[in-house]
Amino acid sequence: MAAEGGGKEMNEIKTQFTTREGVYKLLTHSEYSRPNRVPFNSQGSNPVKVSFVNVNDQSGNGDRICFNVGRELYFYIYKGVRKAADLSKPIDKRIYKGTQPTCHDFNPLTATAESVSLLVGFSAGQVQLIDPIKKETSKLFNEERLIDKSRVTCVRWVPGSESLFLVAHSSGSMYLYNVENTCGTTAPHYQLLKQGENYAVHTCKSKSARNPLLRWTVGEGALNEFAFSPDGKFLACASQDGFLRVFGFDAAELHGTMKSYFGGLLCVCWSPDGRYIVAGGEDDLVTVWSFTDCRVIARGHGHKSWVSVVAFDHCTTSVEDGDPPAEFSGSDEEFHEQVHFGAGRDRANSAHSRLSKRNSTDSRPVSVTYRFGSVGQDTQMCLWDLTEDILFPHLPLSRTRTHTNVMSATSPPATGQTTTTTTVSTTNPSGTNGTDNASNSSASGNPANSLPSTLPRSNSLPHSSNPTGGSTPNSHTGSNSSSTKGNSIIDSAFIATGVSKFATLSLHDSRKERHEKDHKRNHSMGHISSKSSDKLNQLSSTRTAKAEAAKTLGTTLCPLMEDVPLLEPLVCKKIAHERLTVLIFLEDCLVTACQEGFVCTWARPGKVGLLSSQNNPANSPSGTVV
Repeated sequence: MAAEGGGKEMNEIKTQFTTREGVYKLLTHSEYSRPNRVPFNSQGSNPVKVSFVNVNDQSGNGDRICFNVGRELYFYIYKGVRKAADLSKPIDKRIYKGTQPTCHDFNPLTATAESVSLLVGFSAGQVQLIDPIKKETSKLFNEERLIDKSRVTCVRWVPGSESLFLVAHSSGSMYLYNVENTCGTTAPHYQLLKQGENYAVHTCKSKSARNPLLRWTVGEGALNEFAFSPDGKFLACASQDGFLRVFGFDAAELHGTMKSYFGGLLCVCWSPDGRYIVAGGEDDLVTVWSFTDCRVIARGHGHKSWVSVVAFDHCTTSVEDGDPPAEFSGSDEEFHEQVHFGAGRDRANSAHSRLSKRNSTDSRPVSVTYRFGSVGQDTQMCLWDLTEDILFPHLPLSRTRTHTNVMSATSPPATGQTTTTTTVSTTNPSGTNGTDNASNSSASGNPANSLPSTLPRSNSLPHSSNPTGGSTPNSHTGSNSSSTKGNSIIDSAFIATGVSKFATLSLHDSRKERHEKDHKRNHSMGHISSKSSDKLNQLSSTRTAKAEAAKTLGTTLCPLMEDVPLLEPLVCKKIAHERLTVLIFLEDCLVTACQEGFVCTWARPGKVGLLSSQNNPANSPSGTVV
């Protein structure tokens, strides 16, 4: 068993970890990879991605898995916590020349045991529709690269549709396709349909139906990932310019925006009920954004490098009544009203139902916990709990409240405490996503959600020497007043310690001289022997980007670090040798993958494959429970 506190143990690959639910175990016999199991040389390759689909196979082996490694694409039967399929016998294997798979997505509506529809995006911009069961290639979209020549970053079937799909590119554009239409032999001509702040939607002008149906241009730089809301009506986009933009999909209208603390946003996901969005990226943070209030409600600091994937765990996200659980007994209209996400959720899932479960005439306390996870280029996986004291900070808390992994102005400084995660009960969660929470934004000057002046050491943030210097920021003006300077203490410290490579971010004009010195100290080495104009242009663009970031810092788009609660991870463990690129939560397990091409299955507590363990006890994973 590994000892505590040693440097060697910090770099040890963990095979087990413990949460309040129990022990999660890595199942070595359930690992998927290339048949030779040799680690893939990932230099210059696109991220390994994983997609799942259930084909409703009567044999009980209905799950199918697809993953890409370099130029290769594999399709297997997925057996979850049981022993993996024979890797030497994939259902389908494809090796591509001249381009590499970058992302893929199954259509769950059309999947059967005899046929599945799989979309595959490529580094050269094409999109392929294949059937890996029939081993057929149906169509190739953007074959001549007349629509877009840049890398495909994300591809998704439109929820509820058997024929429509959406494709994002590193050019910053998204395209809506119909599998029934061709792409034409000439470059498409577009007509403006709708335009807003930093986005535009165009239709394709053509006498006959052709692809693309629509072109979206969103922000500046690459559009790294998008995600549909659980009901399919909204679209969240994470862009390289650092903005999260949420659109009404059918109306192509901007619902709300959020800005990263620094750098680009790389990943985004929705909570199972559609109330919250989590995004991660180059600021090493996970940021929780309220869909209803259109504001940041929390940030999570646990990663030491870029966050590559965020995902909600629909199985652990839960609602607990103060008394024994009761069935939801309201009408459909009351059900939708409690969701605060519009009427008519046609495809509400079971997790969504649990989150919205509350009798309209019952005033008993309800406790809500959202569980989500993140993985990053630091090879670490973090699990997070989003609890009542963050979601509903203005409501009175019941006596059942205990210490949580959340630091707010109302919680005492925790020094040396062992943090445990619990849920917090409130009296009326159904009415808290409106004006009450809106008043909690940084613009209002309400310090209820600001961080304590003395932060626990577990956050790796320095103690402020001037904690009371102006606790109420002028959020919208970004002025050089003394109060604004006081509020930048934690932000400056965070950038200098937690994200040292971004230490030159200039927060105020008065610091321009020091900023120039910092810039020379941190960035001049790469340019000291070069006078080329392209590097000078790159330096200029970097300064411009930092200036733009400074404009939004301290506003509701990007609150200061002390203006929102800072979450600690429940679990933060190194689980791979190479950067992590996949995190998917399934009913019996969670799935991770790293850039070496290994797809790992972690059994949930009590879900270890009993059959395989009984037949071959040696297959049971061993490791340090931490």
